Amino acid sequence: MKNIFLTSAIASAVLISCGAVQSIVQNTFPYTANVLVSTGVPADKEVSSTATASNVQTWFGGNNNAKIKDVRISDAKVSVASPSGGNLSAIKSIKVYVSSSGTKERLVASRSDVSSNSSSLNLDLNDSGFLDEVVKSSGLTVRTVYELKNQTSSDMNLKIALNFSSVPAK
Repeated sequence: MKNIFLTSAIASAVLISCGAVQSIVQNTFPYTANVLVSTGVPADKEVSSTATASNVQTWFGGNNNAKIKDVRISDAKVSVASPSGGNLSAIKSIKVYVSSSGTKERLVASRSDVSSNSSSLNLDLNDSGFLDEVVKSSGLTVRTVYELKNQTSSDMNLKIALNFSSVPAK
C-alpha cells in the first residue's frame, strides 16, 4: 500500500514538472496590425484591409530554418486605437486571415454578430491548424475583413493584436 502511494506521488510530481517545463519553453510572439475604418465606408458591406508584418518577420525574417514548430494562434483581439473613448458598437462582424509568400490565406480568428459597446473584444479562434509555413515564409500578411452595422461619424483606427505560440523544434 505504501509503495502504491509513493509511486503515484512520484508519477504526479513528474507529470506536473513536465507541464511546467513545457510552459516555460513554449514561445509566444505578438503581431499587430492597424485597420482604418473610414467615415465613407457603407454599412452592411464587407470591407477588406491588408497589412504586412514587421514584428513577426524581425524574429524569423522568412527563415524556414527557424527552430520553432507547432505555431498556432493563441489569442486574437480587436481594439479601438482612436478616437479616444471610441467603442466597437459600429462593427457587425470581423474576420482575420493570415498568409505569406507562397502560402494560402487562412482564417485564424473571427467574430460574428458583434454586440459590444466596449473598446476591445476578444475574437473567436478558428482551428487553422499549424501555421509554421506561414510564419516562417517571408512577407507575412494579415487581411482583416469587417462589416459595419451603421456608418461611422468619424474615422476609426482599429488595432488587431494576434499572439502566435510555438514550441522549440529539435
